[in-house]
Amino acid sequence: MSTQGVKKVVLAYSGGLDTSIILKWLQTTYDCEVVTFTADLGQGEELEPARQKALMLGIKPENVFIEDLREEFVRDYVFPMFRANAQYEGLYLLGTSIARPLIAKKQIDIARQVGADAVAHGATGKGNDQVRFELSAYALEPEIKVIAPWREWDFRSREQLIEFAEQHQIPIAKDKRGEAPFSVDANLLHSSSEGKVLEDPWVEPPEYVHMRTVSPEEAPDQVTEITIDFERGDAVAVDGQKMSPATLLTHLNELGRVNGIGRLDLVENRFVGMKSRGVYETPGGTILLAAHRGIESITLDRGAGHLKDELMPRYAELIYNGFWFSPEREMLQALIDKSQENVSGRVRLKLYKGTARVVGRESPFSLYDQDLVTFEEGAVAYDHRDAAGFIKLNALRLRTLAKRDRKLGRKA
Repeated sequence: MSTQGVKKVVLAYSGGLDTSIILKWLQTTYDCEVVTFTADLGQGEELEPARQKALMLGIKPENVFIEDLREEFVRDYVFPMFRANAQYEGLYLLGTSIARPLIAKKQIDIARQVGADAVAHGATGKGNDQVRFELSAYALEPEIKVIAPWREWDFRSREQLIEFAEQHQIPIAKDKRGEAPFSVDANLLHSSSEGKVLEDPWVEPPEYVHMRTVSPEEAPDQVTEITIDFERGDAVAVDGQKMSPATLLTHLNELGRVNGIGRLDLVENRFVGMKSRGVYETPGGTILLAAHRGIESITLDRGAGHLKDELMPRYAELIYNGFWFSPEREMLQALIDKSQENVSGRVRLKLYKGTARVVGRESPFSLYDQDLVTFEEGAVAYDHRDAAGFIKLNALRLRTLAKRDRKLGRKA
């Protein structure tokens, strides 16, 4: 590890014990000026203590950056992803994955602003976040130096980290002296919990792990019915009330919370090669996904819809693996956004004990033609007799195969 040539580094700083230790470690190991950047992505924590802690640890006031990114996060990252109905491995709504490129982008912006030659993050050497942060940083600033303390330092235990903190007068809360029962990442889209009590995939997660939703069993016994309005694939109103992107997602989160919606217990395949068990809560996002698929069902042509579904796993994997700023993700985004030009209208949903069920949809761009699908006689746009030729043409290759196999004595 070379510590030469680093004069100023921008640290992604939460204000917690681990990133406070990293802050002091950067100062003592690299002998450099540290700039802290704390992003408000709707994680639900008061961020002013992060400023005070950074100042206490010797950071100059002009080198402490705290930015409210909630609207930008939902508008420019969450909503574009939801236009694709993106789910990694068919289930995970990518709440952590989609936050990392925005944090990295802002880090690079600040690095340019203050003339820093390096950025640093607190991701461990086993997880996906180190990849996401660093791929994003290099895509935006190819010559930047990235410092990943968890891959560089010699600390091998929690006790050693605590000892270092005590040596450098870093405040340690009582509940931080022992091993945390599990680790948590949160933002406006979701919360993610993993490790420790969650490492055995056979054992059901303790109820105290869940912080964003009530248990579906404890949710109200009555249905909550809502409507969501869409314009060009993005949600713009709930129950007829227009809202900004972050306000709308916050509102859906509350509706999902009280109805026990959005829990996921998943064993996933990390990009770095290992399997990991995570417990996710995405209440508003789960409602939003159901509603978006509902409005697409009447506004998207079959070919366009099926092509989107074919491309979705690739798109989701790119986000999960950290390639938000890659040309292939941007190419797919252009296709996805094109598909959303007529995805506008209203969806009606019923929320009940962990479920978000679409029960109605309408759109001025609807492709649903009641005259075509009715079982009543009199529809002039569709002649039932046309189906015979359609079926025979599609059966031609199957009949040819069957005749060959019969000649060869093969059983069907």
